[in-house]
Amino acid sequence: MLVNFILIPLLVFLLIKVFPQPTPVLIGVCLVLLTPCIDYVIVFTQLGKGNEKLILASTPVLFVVQMIMLPFYLWLFIGNEASQIVRIGPFIEAFVYLIIIPLLFALAIQFSNKKSTRGIKALDYTAWLPVPLMAFVLFLVIGSQIDRVVKDFNVIIAVIPIYVLFHIVSPVISRTISSIFRIGPPDGRALIFSAGTRNSLVVLPLALTLPEEMATIAASVIVTQTVIELIAELLYINFVPNYIYRDLKVNEN
Repeated sequence: MLVNFILIPLLVFLLIKVFPQPTPVLIGVCLVLLTPCIDYVIVFTQLGKGNEKLILASTPVLFVVQMIMLPFYLWLFIGNEASQIVRIGPFIEAFVYLIIIPLLFALAIQFSNKKSTRGIKALDYTAWLPVPLMAFVLFLVIGSQIDRVVKDFNVIIAVIPIYVLFHIVSPVISRTISSIFRIGPPDGRALIFSAGTRNSLVVLPLALTLPEEMATIAASVIVTQTVIELIAELLYINFVPNYIYRDLKVNEN
């Protein structure tokens, strides 16, 4: 909570002050950077040798808190107009359809399959599917909005430094907090991934409910963040466990 809802918002606030943007762009930047990821962060945390079960368990709390805090952040960072424009309804709808329903289906399938030998084998054979399926979904989302990104390319260029710096600084913040509170490597890595991975798939439907011109720009800004974030995640899964937060060495007598 300290990292995702206090320190990361402070980082975002500093970044948008250093790199000022027009209101439609700011709304897109704040929508995506102020909401911690509650979906594919689980897969990346697992790939980065973090505690993915901790991330999964914290998902409902992260969602509820970000839903409460988002209007406040928008009001604080942008102004009253921004907090009134954004509607929470699509945010909840996206959470239900993208997170809750698939999760319930997955739990039901796992529970039923574990009752038989064939079911257990089927689970073992399909254990590799989450990564390519996640990549496919992200490809579809980015592909569906890529024309907007091309159209608003001049706007997009201006926000790239914000996203790049965010993905450089956020792991440093998380690693520092992990050291202060003596959080172990698996949980510390989970914190790094949670702080560095944002909720683009869930906030994109929210951005598309904005007034037409504002929606176009905000969606372009969010999709751009997704592209940069995917590059960062590919770096994270190597650098986090091997350099940023390595396993503790046990001295052998």
